[in-house]
This record gives sequence, C-alpha cells and structure tokens, in this order.
Amino acid sequence: MIHLSDRITRLSESETLAMSRMSRELKAEGHDVINLSVGEPDFFTPDEIKKAASQAIEDNYSFYTPVNGYQDLREAICEKLSRDNALTYTPDQIVVSTGAKQAIANAVLCLVNPGDEVIIPTPYWVSYREIVKMAEAEAVYVKAGIDHDFKITPEQLEEAITENTRMFIFSSPCNPTGSVYSRAELKALAEVFARHPKVFIIADEIYEHINFDGKHESIAQFDEIKDRVILVNGVSKGFAMTGWRLGYLAAHPEVAKACTKLQGQFTSGTSSISQRAALEAMKTDPETTRDMLEKFRERRDLVINLLKDVPGTNTNTPKGAFYLFINVKSYFGKSDGDLKIKDASDFCMYLLKKAHIALVPGSAFGDDECVRFSYATSNDLLTEAVERMKNALKKLS
Repeated sequence: MIHLSDRITRLSESETLAMSRMSRELKAEGHDVINLSVGEPDFFTPDEIKKAASQAIEDNYSFYTPVNGYQDLREAICEKLSRDNALTYTPDQIVVSTGAKQAIANAVLCLVNPGDEVIIPTPYWVSYREIVKMAEAEAVYVKAGIDHDFKITPEQLEEAITENTRMFIFSSPCNPTGSVYSRAELKALAEVFARHPKVFIIADEIYEHINFDGKHESIAQFDEIKDRVILVNGVSKGFAMTGWRLGYLAAHPEVAKACTKLQGQFTSGTSSISQRAALEAMKTDPETTRDMLEKFRERRDLVINLLKDVPGTNTNTPKGAFYLFINVKSYFGKSDGDLKIKDASDFCMYLLKKAHIALVPGSAFGDDECVRFSYATSNDLLTEAVERMKNALKKLS
C-alpha cells in the first residue's frame, strides 16, 4: 500500500477538472455531451501573438529563462499596467509564472504561515481554498449572496478580520459569479484594509478584459494599501491563451523577490516561447479582442433570457467573465424516481447523466445552493443545453 503525505490527502480534486473529466469519459462512450464546466474562451489566440511565438522558435529562444521572466517582458507588463490601469510598477516588482494559479500559490506560500487566517469571500475560485490548505493556514469564509450581487460589504470584511488575519484573496471580475467590484466598492474595502496594516490582499484580475460595463478597476490604485496588494493577472482569458500557461504578479519588491526565490525551487522560469508570445500580448491594445468580449456579452444575454423559461432557477446579471452562478435550491429534495437531488452536486450529476450537460456544483466555490454555468461556447450549443436542462428538470417532482 502506498502511503501518501497528509499534505496531498488534505487537498481536494478540482471539481471543475473533475466534471470535465467525467464529460470526456461520457463522450468517449459515444454520448453527445455539452461541456459547460470549462473555464476557457472558445476562441483562438490572436494571429500576431502566434506569429511572435513562431518567430521566437526561429530565433532559437530554446534555453532556460530567468526565474522571474525576461527583462523585456517584465518591462512590457509594467507598461501595460500603466497604460490600462494607471498603476506604476518597476520590473523588479514583476514575477512571471506558469499561469496565474502559480502566481497566487507563490504569494500565499511566501506570506502565510501555518495557523494564519486568510479571508476568502464566498463564492470563490476553487483553488483559493486548496492553496490556503497547502500553506497550512485557516480559511475564513465571508458569504456574499445573490441579493448583494455576490459581493461582500466593508462591514462584513471588518467583522472577519482578527489579530490572526494575514491575507485576503478575491477576484474581480469574479470566477464563478461574473460579479465586478466598482471603484467605490473597492475604495470602501481599501479603507478597511488601511486600518489593518498586517493584512495582504491578493487581487486576482485574470478576467480584466472580459468586463461588460467599461473600465476595469483595481484595488491596487489606492496608495495607502498598494504595498500590500499582490496584483495577479495573465494572458489566458483576455487573449484566449489558456494553453500557453503564463501569468504574472505585481507586488512590493520584497514580495516579488520572495516569490522569485520560491519559484526557483519549484519550476524556475516560464516557457521561453510563451514569454515571447506574452510580450506581444502585453503590447496589444485590448480593443483587439473586443469582438470576443461582445460575443461573450451576447451569450450572457442569450442564456439569461433562455433561463426565464426554466422554473426554479435564479441568477444575477454578471458584469464580467463568462459564467452564470445559478441558484437551484428549489430542486433540492426532488426526484425523477431514480435519482434524488439533495444538493448542487446531485443536481449536476443528474443533468450530466440524464441530459448530458456538464456544469460545476457550487460546493466547489463555497456555495452549495448554486451551480456554475460557463457560456464560453456557441449560441447553438447554449440554446441546446438550456433546452436539455429544461426538459430534464420537468421530470423532477
């Protein structure tokens, strides 16, 4: 018998990846599965970015890279943060990693000790909880319900902070809800953090460019807390580059230095070809991907309209990302005579087995009354998925 470490046995499998795996298995058996569990754009990487990668191969960018990223890429990230966000950073404050997930893990492991408390607004992205577990810290969850557009208030934040609080992690635009914090809302949270100088803030801004209501706002814009903000971003969502695996963080130089030290013992530098492609992405005007943004907006509106014909479902109108976080509590306790739905996990398994639709249960995100519905696929498939959902749910009583 193989005895695994306590560290790995404490971790949960990513439920988003688990649902994708199960949908692939059903497809392999010949079933027509619509997979709405995946968090990636169904668009191709822009041509100019692909050309930059091809040129990098021709130019023999095939050697080890600096742990924190090529100097010119870090300079370009600083220019991007200035151009798009009016934020001033220097290259020594940037660390390029193998995806935004690694950037978040780097920051947590460098700043959090066993027993420290990390505040996570609920709903949250699945990996926040597990990364905090890896750091042997204690997650403190603050619930933000649909009646508040899934966003916490300054009063909730203040109440959650204790002498043991070391960090706060959130995303805006949010995965899984698509909710977006306004400047006024971020300023109110920043005022709370200003009174608690020991608390670091990880601001996950990976969906920055998928924002339906105008300019993206970063909590790093508030000078009184900027030195404690670890801004995390990347190229996967905004430039349809999920497979390139490149993210970055911007932080106080000492934090960036620590993250570089840690990364040097885990993965070292990010792929050279991905970095050259990302360099082109950083130089690219976000307007280049406007068509993708508008397509996501169209899909959001389509699905919200279609769901009006599905009784017992309730959702907000998200202002960013490409998800709906749908409350399905009204179906708990119902059965089709074969399967009984006790919670959101059962709800998702029911739809996967009976309607061949893959969603993600809200328990993965800290809210078991909801399911995450990704609309990063075609209008035809979305229409078919909601029709299948409606017909399957009619059989429950």
